[in-house]
Amino acid sequence: MVIKALNKMSLKELKAQRAEVDAAISNFEERRINDAKKAIEAVAKEHGVSIGDIYGAGKKRKKAKAAAKFANPDNASETWSGRGRQPAWYKTAVSDGKSPESMEI
Repeated sequence: MVIKALNKMSLKELKAQRAEVDAAISNFEERRINDAKKAIEAVAKEHGVSIGDIYGAGKKRKKAKAAAKFANPDNASETWSGRGRQPAWYKTAVSDGKSPESMEI
């Protein structure tokens, strides 16, 4: 029986055995993942597409720029979406008593 054999091993032998078992487990998991990848690639190829086509590999989605919500009362070409850091003109206008609502577009 395996337990009896383990009980007769030295600590050094047990640690060596454990290292072998850990490596076998790791190799098993890698083989299983590789087999799954190959199967997925085969199905994709059967349908005339690549994995990159399916998952959009290499394509980065661009976030749409937020629409302007506020405009500088002194220069309407300066706008701010209301997100992120407040522009200096906005801070100055608010500190001078302007309400944020009065600067809304």
